[in-house]
Amino acid sequence: MTATELPTGPEGLTTDLVARLVAEQVPGARVSGMEIIDSHLWGSGEASSAGRIDIAVDYAAGSPEGLPRRLIAKIARVDPDDTPSRRESRGGLYATEVMVYTRFDPARLVEAPRVLGGTYDPVSHHFVLLLEDLRERGVRFANGTVPTSLERMRSLLAQLAKLHAQFWNSPALDGELAWMEHHTRGRLYDMFNTPGNAPAAIAWLVDTVQFKREMVERLGQSAASLFAQFQAVQRHQATLPRTVCHGDMHIGNSYILPDGSGGLIDWQLTSKGFCMHDISYLLASGLSVAERRAHERDLLAFYREQLLEHGLTEAPDAEVLWREYRRAMVWGVYIGWLTTPVVNYGWEITVMNHLRVMTAYEDLETAKAIAELP
Repeated sequence: MTATELPTGPEGLTTDLVARLVAEQVPGARVSGMEIIDSHLWGSGEASSAGRIDIAVDYAAGSPEGLPRRLIAKIARVDPDDTPSRRESRGGLYATEVMVYTRFDPARLVEAPRVLGGTYDPVSHHFVLLLEDLRERGVRFANGTVPTSLERMRSLLAQLAKLHAQFWNSPALDGELAWMEHHTRGRLYDMFNTPGNAPAAIAWLVDTVQFKREMVERLGQSAASLFAQFQAVQRHQATLPRTVCHGDMHIGNSYILPDGSGGLIDWQLTSKGFCMHDISYLLASGLSVAERRAHERDLLAFYREQLLEHGLTEAPDAEVLWREYRRAMVWGVYIGWLTTPVVNYGWEITVMNHLRVMTAYEDLETAKAIAELP
């Protein structure tokens, strides 16, 4: 398959491509037909860093039982204003997500979508990822405008603790998972740290989008000072115990099952790093300001209990987790939301997340905690 054959819209998605990807991922599965139901492309306010195509597939006789008939095909976003450098950087997201789903397969460990196939082209930086359509299981998708109960937050923390405990300082991180990204090296690191990539985009957004600029000014910070703090925390976290992190654990990357429990989606930033990278972002983005202030220490204690329940005898003590939780909040401010244009999620969700993570940054005296690093 050549670079030009991977679709960037519904018109390019063929039965042959879907059938090949499913056959490569699921032994014995054969797709005999496909119907495109709907599409949600970047720029519509319904897609962030990738587009989605809703499809229905038919399986030939002899295929394994229980395969989902409704699928989501994730595809590369097309932005006519992109530079080659930005397309290549975004390709790091796509390559990571395809590898995480097809090689790591989060659904075997935690509540996450089942993968049916995927491929990434390093020339065009296009990709296709086939996942079960979670709506067929009656799930609802979360975001900052949908209240998150403490029960569901504990469910999400339990999922993350299960993931983190299994790979805590595991030899697998440098063995079978050596291909996985790291916070201080690799394509994702380059995307977030190369001056012409994310830092340039963030500086431009802070300069040109009034609510971003004034929120940053309210913190007494600048795009440059937050960048320096973000890098300091990355360097520091590289000295702490490593595990597999979801990597982009804002509340919008979770879903709600019919029983009220939660699951995890969008594994584009999965990497080897320190656990608070996930936990700080989830709590700050998922709870109202008042709920976070009232419950964050108790929820951190619950998370630690879950680590212990999953056999992690060397779980950090409560004060270490609290200190690193405070420091990790800069990621959600700088990379999590300052880098996100309004077009990705719309005005209300975007502003709500800025408000929540920046208030947490201020409440927790994140800048002071980072300044205390040696």
